[in-house]
Amino acid sequence: MKKVTILFVDDSDTIRKFISFGLKIRGYKVILATDGQDALEKLAVNDVDVIITDLNMPNMDGFEFIKNLKSDDFFSKLPIIVLTTEGNKEEIEKAKKLGADKYLIKPFKIDVIIKEIEESLSVNE
Repeated sequence: MKKVTILFVDDSDTIRKFISFGLKIRGYKVILATDGQDALEKLAVNDVDVIITDLNMPNMDGFEFIKNLKSDDFFSKLPIIVLTTEGNKEEIEKAKKLGADKYLIKPFKIDVIIKEIEESLSVNE
């Protein structure tokens, strides 16, 4: 069985390390990116099953990243989970309108992220 690969995009080194560790010990392969531009570069050379992204990042924020993905036929079906500190209704609606499948607010529990990943994968089977 193929190992599920997750692209995790966040400008915080601490958050990237924490999430990566939590996902790897549960058997996922994790590719890390520091912002949307870095993530697009990583997507060009890696097969990914799910994307988890922050919204507030330098260079290319999460909104622009999601917009780029959803406008590309090759990536448009990839499940996108937003994981961010932004909890206001406008931000949530904007992310979902651009194509985010799930929206989680920091702080978080790794088990909630795992549940959302599993749900996203089962929807796309």
